Amino acid sequence: MSSNPHLVVDHVSMSFDTPRGSFNALDDVHLKIAKGEFVSLIGHSGCGKSTVLNVVAGLLRASRGGVVLNGQEVTEPGPERAVVFQNHSLFPWLTTYQNVELGVKQVFRGKKSRAEMRDWIEHNLAMVHMEHAMDKRPDEISGGMKQRVGIARALAMEPEVLLMDEPFGALDALTRAHLQDSLMEIHATLGNTVIMITHDVDEAVLLSDRIVMMTNGPAATIGEILTVDLERPRDRIALSDDPAYNSYRHSVLEFLYEKQRKVEDLGSHRKTSSKTSVSSEVA
Repeated sequence: MSSNPHLVVDHVSMSFDTPRGSFNALDDVHLKIAKGEFVSLIGHSGCGKSTVLNVVAGLLRASRGGVVLNGQEVTEPGPERAVVFQNHSLFPWLTTYQNVELGVKQVFRGKKSRAEMRDWIEHNLAMVHMEHAMDKRPDEISGGMKQRVGIARALAMEPEVLLMDEPFGALDALTRAHLQDSLMEIHATLGNTVIMITHDVDEAVLLSDRIVMMTNGPAATIGEILTVDLERPRDRIALSDDPAYNSYRHSVLEFLYEKQRKVEDLGSHRKTSSKTSVSSEVA
């Protein structure tokens, strides 16, 4: 990895004020990401994955630490970082074309002619195989198609970093597989940096260069980072019998369901012991 990484999540900690006091969501999350790298964040619900993504997006300011992109501190949202959420967030009254056009106008107004913008919108819709539905509104297309449009809208902003918060989580298995394949094609073509949140171990291993495994919250942090050294392009059928693929898969599962469970059990034991000790002293 370069001595000057493309993106640095620099010792980020995040606390939130709640009616019960301060809640420490993240504790000292530190991660360096190379240009063009595909990184997945995985962990149990409540481990702060979305908080990390929102800090990188500029939607949240870290309580301590920060994010640096190309040597510049991230302090607010910007077109160099586009976000794709689990909910497609399309405007229901606009067509597929018009939904993508919104993002394009924000970034390229005054930089591209109307004809150039139209060509660019059509190019990005073609990249996600949605050029045939340019004139359809969201209620006229399937859930998977809506998510393709959301990805096209993000890509059309020409971001350096694509941030994806469980983009395929609400889709059926077959649609999810098709979109994973499309995402691999897009990443191979564009070479942009991708950070994706997922709960799906197979998805993480199939798509990623590295998998960042988060510890359970509160005070969640990076537990382990797994480098996935599998050749690209990747074929899901061929990989299903690949010993290396299955070894990576086992490593992630072991972290999530064995190592984290032991940490939780130890924490519960310490709390129980502490309560017993206090009770004895009071008695």
